[in-house]
Amino acid sequence: MVRHISGLSELVSLYDALLCDVWGVIHDGRRSFPAACDALARWRETAGPVVLISNSPRPSRDVAEQLRELGVPDESWTSIVTSGDATRALLAERSPGPAWMIGPPRDRSLYEGLGLIFGDLEESAFIACSGPRDDEIETPEDYRAELTRAAARGMPMICANPDRVVQRGDRLIYCGGALADLYAALGGTVFMAGKPHSPIYDLSLAAIGTDLDRPVDIGRVLAIGDGVATDILGANGQGLDVIFIAGGIHRAEAIGPNDGLDPSSLSALLSEARAHANYLAPALSW
Repeated sequence: MVRHISGLSELVSLYDALLCDVWGVIHDGRRSFPAACDALARWRETAGPVVLISNSPRPSRDVAEQLRELGVPDESWTSIVTSGDATRALLAERSPGPAWMIGPPRDRSLYEGLGLIFGDLEESAFIACSGPRDDEIETPEDYRAELTRAAARGMPMICANPDRVVQRGDRLIYCGGALADLYAALGGTVFMAGKPHSPIYDLSLAAIGTDLDRPVDIGRVLAIGDGVATDILGANGQGLDVIFIAGGIHRAEAIGPNDGLDPSSLSALLSEARAHANYLAPALSW
């Protein structure tokens, strides 16, 4: 049974730490959500650490700077762990490559210090994908021809961002996970370390242990996210309780015409993915 909550304050006595998603929960890529940021800051004051767990393909230091630019206060988080952090180990195993890179210039920091060499599709050993080269206009179909050739060559893909889409302002934009889905459908092999996969959770729980300075009790860690395929299934796979923020990327399916939660649509959404949420809220608040 999913429990509807009005805010984090209802759960303070039940958990010691939070693993909180970023995009769609505390900002939309254009602006921060003040109520969500305030809720996380209050949690830190009253309950324990907040580890932001993001499928951003960039290292955590870059995400910290992005959050500040969007108006997310440092007080809202204790540590940040990204898919980029977790993916660097997969990339390092294949260094020096060469690698065929798909992604925008802003993601170059993902590869710093790994000794990778980059080449074109025909001469590379694997694909290093962080997302579309221009996510403002491109869709996965723009990559079908190239990815078909890569699959025929048997090139594995390391995808640094398992998200299929994120909300940027009032638009949904494609991410690396959408390209990975297409590549898998074409017969390619894909490796990922971000949510819902275990490596990013291993790093995040280690960060919680450092912040708490004691062994982590999984039953006292609460996850928060808006993506069923990444945040909710990822938490389920780790045995973590989770809050489903319904007003994020699934808003069109989960929120009714009067801005209220649509229970039947939410149930169908979770059931179709074979996912389970412990708590439900339209947005993150205190």
